[in-house]
Amino acid sequence: MLRFLPLVFKNSLRNRRRSILTILSIAASLCLLGVLLAMYHAFYFSEPSPEQALRLVVRNRISLANVLPVSYQQRIEKVPGVREVAIAQWFGGIYKDTDFKNFFARFATEPEKLFRVYPEYQTSEEQKRAFLSERTAAMVGRPLVERFGWKLGDKITLIGDIYPVNLELTIRAIYDARRDNENLFFHYQYLRESLPAERRDLVSTFVVLAESPAVIDRVAAEIDSMFRNSPQQTKTETERAFELSFLSYLGNVKLFLLAVCGAVTFTLLLVSGNTMAMSVRERVREVGILKTVGFTPGGVLFLIVGEAVLIALAGAVLGLLFAHGICEIIRQGPITFADLKALHVPPAVMAFGLGLAGFVGVLSSFIPAWGASRRSIVECLRFTD
Repeated sequence: MLRFLPLVFKNSLRNRRRSILTILSIAASLCLLGVLLAMYHAFYFSEPSPEQALRLVVRNRISLANVLPVSYQQRIEKVPGVREVAIAQWFGGIYKDTDFKNFFARFATEPEKLFRVYPEYQTSEEQKRAFLSERTAAMVGRPLVERFGWKLGDKITLIGDIYPVNLELTIRAIYDARRDNENLFFHYQYLRESLPAERRDLVSTFVVLAESPAVIDRVAAEIDSMFRNSPQQTKTETERAFELSFLSYLGNVKLFLLAVCGAVTFTLLLVSGNTMAMSVRERVREVGILKTVGFTPGGVLFLIVGEAVLIALAGAVLGLLFAHGICEIIRQGPITFADLKALHVPPAVMAFGLGLAGFVGVLSSFIPAWGASRRSIVECLRFTD
């Protein structure tokens, strides 16, 4: 059968306009499918980094909008297996205006603990000392510096929305990290001193650094058990689970992604099936000629199915290349959900896309190809449109 491959290739280019349009249709479908599956893989199958695997997030059991007393911090620190506990208070606020291009994450934290809980945040010792020593100092991720043109010593103003205060901050440190690198951190004490008395000593989340991944589940259970009978009960979860919890606000994202992928696959099958049915109908007389020169039914079947598979695979390769480009564009955008900063089309998704294209090519062409290969020579030569 391999000797027929040159003929399969030539047949696929016989009607170039239709072949190109079919390849582009398949490429569009596989591009969308590749991006969706890449997101699905990033959300639900990517492994946490070694640093992320040691962290837990403690929040109010009801929702993030409900706060916790800051006194919980000292009690959490006494749980066996806990190495460090740091405040991570979302500030929100407005920088310049409400345009999304000016949005980024802003956290009030304890700088002396921040670098212990997040060892992957790297900055120079000089900048680190400057950030730790100045009450109004801020540390920002390098992507934010590149986006806004900031430099060390620049002053920025955050206009409060959740909190009724405006903060004047000075950039004293720039940090680098592989992920989660578009944040601004400033001193929690600066925020606390700026708030009315009734809103002090209340925080939304604590970040807990565990001694090892083996104690993560036990530590989480003990923290929640400790506050089970308190007015403000807690929910402790891994940092990875905490990030995924934001997706739940959008609904059943997993079902949505799978449903769209299924619809794209079905559409892809219809497009390929219609194209191959037209192609086979045009070549019935040609099939008769092939049989008169010695082609067996199996050889005819291979030619037609091989052409469909070749076109489908060409579309899949083009579509997956487009998907890579779209993932690159998404990674460059202003994203607060950290996992999308590492969005890519993994080898498993590429293999699935190519396998799906091959399967669709076979399935869409097999029935018309089988019918054409089983016609007699006389039936083929008498066939007219």
